[in-house]
Amino acid sequence: MQAIVTDGLTRKFNGLTAVDHVTLQIKKGELFGLLGPNGAGKTTFIHMLCTILPPTEGTAKVAGFDIHQNPDSVRAAIGIVFQDPSLDNRLTGRENLDFHGRVYGMSKIQREKRIGEILKLVELEKRANTLVQTYSSGMRRRLEIARGLMHHPKIMFLDEPTLGLDPQTRRKIWEYIQMLNKQEGTTILLTTHYMDEAEYLCDRVGIIDYGKIIALDEPEKLKDQLEGDIVSLEVPQPRKYAEVFRGSKYVKEVKVVGDYLHLTVTGAEKTIPKLMQIIARHNGKVRSVGLRSPTLEDVFIRYTGRGIREEGGGVKEEMRLWAKASSR
Repeated sequence: MQAIVTDGLTRKFNGLTAVDHVTLQIKKGELFGLLGPNGAGKTTFIHMLCTILPPTEGTAKVAGFDIHQNPDSVRAAIGIVFQDPSLDNRLTGRENLDFHGRVYGMSKIQREKRIGEILKLVELEKRANTLVQTYSSGMRRRLEIARGLMHHPKIMFLDEPTLGLDPQTRRKIWEYIQMLNKQEGTTILLTTHYMDEAEYLCDRVGIIDYGKIIALDEPEKLKDQLEGDIVSLEVPQPRKYAEVFRGSKYVKEVKVVGDYLHLTVTGAEKTIPKLMQIIARHNGKVRSVGLRSPTLEDVFIRYTGRGIREEGGGVKEEMRLWAKASSR
């Protein structure tokens, strides 16, 4: 059974296509990741599914409800954790959750029972009655996840759920995400530009760039497409040596990112000395050498020719464009 089905979903902002005819299916109970740089259209895509933004073209069904015909039913079936903080700092953790439950029409008995359950899930029972303004950034993120779960949603949308958090707190948030996916049976769609996050959490990953899904599969299967190890060489004039290696029998694939050559090879231990010799014959000098297994960033580079961190923008820029277009 499909939890989310999109058909040609498109959103344009004043001539800019932020989401470009995305057709996608996400299974019930799946933990699906939308991976891409800031400004790729991830947040806009989620906002259309949550009925916050209307599509320019196309449609979608969320939890079986059409986003055009049944927006209220869609909202009742989903929870969302926004990229930007949205808690009321003047209320306690418990009061934030209670208010959310009231909005969704939960009775007092239902609210009290559920608040106890989800505060325990995110380990905030001891801070339930203190003001949110005293919480750390990690605690606030955990409370936002708890708030999204308050009304037993069938589907959770997590927009960059660990953005700006330290590595230890990020790992803890990952545990909560996995827990709610398994224990609550919640379908999750999360957006991220962190490779390790997508690899660690997601059953499947859709890589998005300029509003289009350019690759879609399980993380391991996406990496297996590269068929080899990645040798990274820092050299002057990398594009010059890229042309040299494109004709080499030792190299399967060549990509240039900044000052680095990323070479896909087999038998890297034996191949690296030969690569160094080739550069030396062309009067080149290698500043540094790296060897690793393929990552999702390598998959992104393969499809786009650039690194995921080279992009700028983000949700605020997308919304500015939308506001500008709407005012005309």
